[in-house]
Amino acid sequence: MTGAANKTVLDAAHFDSKARQWDENPVFQNRANQIAAAIAAAVPLDNTMRALDYGSGSGLLSFALCERLGHVTLKDSSAGMLAVADEKIAARGIANMTTRLMDLAATPLPDERYDLIYSSMTLHHIPDTDAILSAFHGLLNPGGWLCIADLDQEDGSFHGSHVDVHHGFERNELAARATRTGFGDIAFSTVFEIVKDTEAGARAYPVFLMLARRD
Repeated sequence: MTGAANKTVLDAAHFDSKARQWDENPVFQNRANQIAAAIAAAVPLDNTMRALDYGSGSGLLSFALCERLGHVTLKDSSAGMLAVADEKIAARGIANMTTRLMDLAATPLPDERYDLIYSSMTLHHIPDTDAILSAFHGLLNPGGWLCIADLDQEDGSFHGSHVDVHHGFERNELAARATRTGFGDIAFSTVFEIVKDTEAGARAYPVFLMLARRD
């Protein structure tokens, strides 16, 4: 993040306020479906796998993947988002999904391990990229998969210059960070484009999927 003065931080309270309307946005649903399809095409999913959806929000991505997995834990720092996810889990009678309020950037690493960790549009909100990659590495079983979907590097117009987040990521630089953390078999693909109105007119922002494995 930029760390500049007078910036707005999109914290848990911000996402709490958006939670009830989140699933009404067709772009969010379409994005989740496209990312889920890309993960399913690249990772050999099966019903023995334990998965973590970090920064899960209302669970759109996990609802698209849960039938292919053994168990999915949804973690987010927004209680409002997780409340919506819990309601959907109960309404649909889903037995292999649970939620947990947690910010891995602010708490010790929990004593649990996963075969798959995926995260969508969350990494650019986390100030210390190296630290969260290290946390993901520590939470994965050997040979486990990491799937991160996020923005390609942009000029700050996606959220606006007043919002204090990373302005996306340069793929080679993020791959180097993941390699230093202990990940291998790193590959990128473009899985979605978000079109937004900016001061300069409509603009497409590519969303990548980074695949990596814990050595």
